[in-house]
Amino acid sequence: MKIQKQILFIIILAIAGMVRAQELNCKIQINSDQIQGTNKSVFNTLEKSMSEFVNNRKWTDMTYANTERIECTMSIIIKKVEDDVFTAEIQVQSRRPVFNTAYFTTLFNYKDNNYTFNYKEFDQLEWNENVVSSNLTAVLAYYAYLIIGFDMDSYSRLGGTPYFQAAESIVNAAQGSSLDGWDVSIKNPRTRYALTNNLLDEAFKKYRNFFYEYHRLGLDEMSINASNGRARIASGLPLLREANRARPSSIVIATFLDAKNDELINIFSKGITKEKEEAVQILCDINPSLTSRYEQILKN
Repeated sequence: MKIQKQILFIIILAIAGMVRAQELNCKIQINSDQIQGTNKSVFNTLEKSMSEFVNNRKWTDMTYANTERIECTMSIIIKKVEDDVFTAEIQVQSRRPVFNTAYFTTLFNYKDNNYTFNYKEFDQLEWNENVVSSNLTAVLAYYAYLIIGFDMDSYSRLGGTPYFQAAESIVNAAQGSSLDGWDVSIKNPRTRYALTNNLLDEAFKKYRNFFYEYHRLGLDEMSINASNGRARIASGLPLLREANRARPSSIVIATFLDAKNDELINIFSKGITKEKEEAVQILCDINPSLTSRYEQILKN
């Protein structure tokens, strides 16, 4: 009997090891503090429906173990509700673990101020890859693909391309609709269109290679040899500046710095003098508005 129990236990463990999960482990939070006089249950229902839509859907044909799911958050602030039309903004963040450490590095950190959608309590959230008819689900799907794309880019060179292309397809499909937030604006570099356009632009190919090297050859190596990992990141910073000069004020570089500023300051604060000085020079050149923050590197 004891042997049978042991065998059964081993079988259960084996089955558990084979359990596969969806790609995302996304915590969705809705903040409705700015809305007065509205039945708050609608926000709870919406939050639950959004969470199920993002987390229970298979976004790729890849196989993920439960422990491999991508950690991410979507924070939605509701600004106004009128006749079932919600005006909101959404902050999207994703992260991944750094090899052989308990540290998680932020991959994507982006705030979208233009999230307007229709919703009635208990509406089913539907999604059709070929027809974009709901802004609620289109925006969630768009960011789901971006999250997966950035994660893949951090593990393999240009590995996120198919998922950035999927996000671009949503942008293109939405162009022919009356949905908000998908317009092509030359004056505004911070749009969904601009972000996918940058990510798939040949001019940013070197940047995306740097993104891979930053994570796999830099951060993931730091637990083995911090100096070598830091040196690898330092050697790639000129590519970041080169990409920024080719496309000034590009959203993809701004998004990278939004995710990495604190991390870069921490990494190079522990570097040798030459690394510190070169890192500060490049970072200040790319984003002069944060010069005082970057100069903290020299003070440590």
